[in-house]
Amino acid sequence: MTLVAVAAAALSSGAADWYATDFGAVADGRTLNSAGIQAAIDYVSAQGGGRVVFTPGKFLTGTVYLKDGVTLHLEAGATLLGSPNPWDYTKDSYVQWTSMIFSIKQKNIGITGEGTIDCQGFTVANHMVEYIHRGLFEDPMKLDRPNETNRPENIYFRECENVTVTGITLRNPASWNQTYDQCRNVCLEGLTVDSKSYWNNDGIDIVDCQDVVIRNCYVDAADDVFCFKSHSHDHMCDNILIENCTGRSSANGIKFGTVSKGGFKNFKIKNMTLFDTYRSAITFAAVDGAEIENIEVDGVRSFHTGNVIFLRTGDRWNKIHSLGVSDRDRTNVRRKIPCMKNVVIRNVYAEVPSDKPDAGYNYEGPVEDLPRNISPAIICAGIPEYHIEGVLLENIEIVVPGGGNPIYARRDATPEALDAIPEMKDYYPEFSQWKELPAWGAYLRHIDGITFRNVSFRALAPDYRPCIVTDDVKDLKLEGVTFDEDASGKNQTVTYKTTIVK
Repeated sequence: MTLVAVAAAALSSGAADWYATDFGAVADGRTLNSAGIQAAIDYVSAQGGGRVVFTPGKFLTGTVYLKDGVTLHLEAGATLLGSPNPWDYTKDSYVQWTSMIFSIKQKNIGITGEGTIDCQGFTVANHMVEYIHRGLFEDPMKLDRPNETNRPENIYFRECENVTVTGITLRNPASWNQTYDQCRNVCLEGLTVDSKSYWNNDGIDIVDCQDVVIRNCYVDAADDVFCFKSHSHDHMCDNILIENCTGRSSANGIKFGTVSKGGFKNFKIKNMTLFDTYRSAITFAAVDGAEIENIEVDGVRSFHTGNVIFLRTGDRWNKIHSLGVSDRDRTNVRRKIPCMKNVVIRNVYAEVPSDKPDAGYNYEGPVEDLPRNISPAIICAGIPEYHIEGVLLENIEIVVPGGGNPIYARRDATPEALDAIPEMKDYYPEFSQWKELPAWGAYLRHIDGITFRNVSFRALAPDYRPCIVTDDVKDLKLEGVTFDEDASGKNQTVTYKTTIVK
């Protein structure tokens, strides 16, 4: 592991404070302050940097752009309140996205304090739906929801250096909550995120960034909590530290992708707590040509979560035709080969429920996607062309409900049945995509080198399936693996096309 701790982004040392109210901003929750706030940012940046301070009150605003050397400081009781009017937000021509606070190609910027950024996302999104139905706003709505790029986030920073966002609360985005895209040297610390007011409400999105620390954050999200993406084949997320964070999600807890073109390298994820999470606690997916390498997860407590670990390679958006290339030009296309190798996940305690983990939350995950029998707690599935390589699962304890019922839809572990499980290599990667799988603890397929060391599986009710099923696995090691299920005498490990290292 080459990852080293990243220093907090540099803020202007000893720089002066200027107050937003001195530039005409009014904290009454009614007056639109976009022009006054932008004037304050422009002025402070021109002076060489400093803080624009927001005193207690509600500062209504549309889109503003943060510039070089400027930190927005929100005192306790101060709120940057998003306008409910969609026309008050800008869809930036460079990033083709909409946000309340943008920063594009700036340095030494930040947002600090104990105040709140609240986009009023549910209100602004529903106003947008109304305008679309009236023909006033052009949008390719799907399922009566506007495209996520047209709904404002709280924060979108692109190609910025030395970014510090600390202490604040971020609430109610209309799309993703906060995005850091191709940024370098980013510190996110002590954030409280309430991001479940509308569809696509991710908690924190890191896209193709380098040198990032996320620490001591609490995130409650309707979509993925800590979501790392790679939108470009020429960039990747590299040198990332996440530690001492808590998250809840109606999707995934810690996720790579699904847009995964460039890659994810040199991650260290430590001391995480995840609960009431609909999909997976940990999802690493390389389905669009990404390279995933040197990933270490050390210390996860996962409660009431639909799946614990999902590792997946695929071939979704890596095809030549999907790149928009004609048949004549195929030979000129550089096709990236997805890979996943050197993944270590250790010191995990997880409980998988029999019921829907996010029931009762705003914007739950879809009921129809749930498997009829509880899926294996661990799914590591490559594809025949692109195997997963080098996985260590160590010091892990998993409790599942068991009770798989063959009457619903039996999936046996015979060679014929295992061969019949579809590869689904061009599907959107989710642990439940296969519905029934033939194991209750771990399903392993197309892997070169995987070790289970000191791993305990416990089923609370008998299950007709074995605990571990392997298919096309090379160099499987089972060291100190235990099974606790009330099904005495049943073989808990079924191997097929597998070589075992003693």
